[in-house]
Amino acid sequence: MEDLLREGLPGVGVPADEALVAAFAGYLRLLAEWNENINLTGIRELADMVPLHILDSLTARPYLKGGRIVDVGCGAGLPGIPLALVDRTADPARHFTLVDGTLKKIRFVQQAIADLGLANAEALHVRIEDHKPVPLYDTAICRALSSLPDFVRRAGGVVAPVGQLLAMKGKLPADEIRALPKGWRVSAVTQVRIPGMDAERHIIQVVRARVGST
Repeated sequence: MEDLLREGLPGVGVPADEALVAAFAGYLRLLAEWNENINLTGIRELADMVPLHILDSLTARPYLKGGRIVDVGCGAGLPGIPLALVDRTADPARHFTLVDGTLKKIRFVQQAIADLGLANAEALHVRIEDHKPVPLYDTAICRALSSLPDFVRRAGGVVAPVGQLLAMKGKLPADEIRALPKGWRVSAVTQVRIPGMDAERHIIQVVRARVGST
C-alpha cells in the first residue's frame, strides 16, 4: 500500500513525503478495520483504496478556493480527510468541516481526525440542510453524494456569496448541468485523471449566477 501511495501521489501533484505516506496508510488501515463492522465503503482491499479513495480525492485539491471548506455527505471522510492531510502542511490556514447525517460515519471520521492529529479538520453530525455555519464556507465539495441539482439545492445555502460548489463526478453529467436550479451556473468543468486508472472523472465548479446572466 505504501508503495502504491509513493508511486501515485506525484501524479496528483502531491509530493510523496514519507510522513504523508504513513498518514494515508494509517487512515486506510483504520478505515479497513472499522469497515469490518460498519459499512463505510464497498471497497475492501487496501490496494484498491489507494487510487479509488486517496488519489481520487486529491484530484479536487487544485480547484478548492478559500480557507473554509465543507465536505458535504463525507461518509468515511472522503474527500475531506485526504485533502486536510495534505493541506495541514501545504496550506495550514485552510480548515475543513466534514458533515454527514449518519452518526456511525461521523464517529469514524471523528476517530480518524483524532488519530491523525488533524487540527485543521472537524466532523459534525448534521444534515447539510440544517447546518448554519458562521461565517459561510468558501467551497462546498461533495463526492458522489447526489445529482448536481440536488447538491446545489441542499448545500447552496452554506456557501458564501462569492463561494463555490465543487462536485466530483464520473462521466460528464450533461443532463444534470442543464437542470441546475435558477440562480446558479457552471463556471468550469475539468476532466481529471486518477494515476494508474482509465476511469472517467470530472470536477464541476458551480457558482451563483450574476444578475442578468443565464
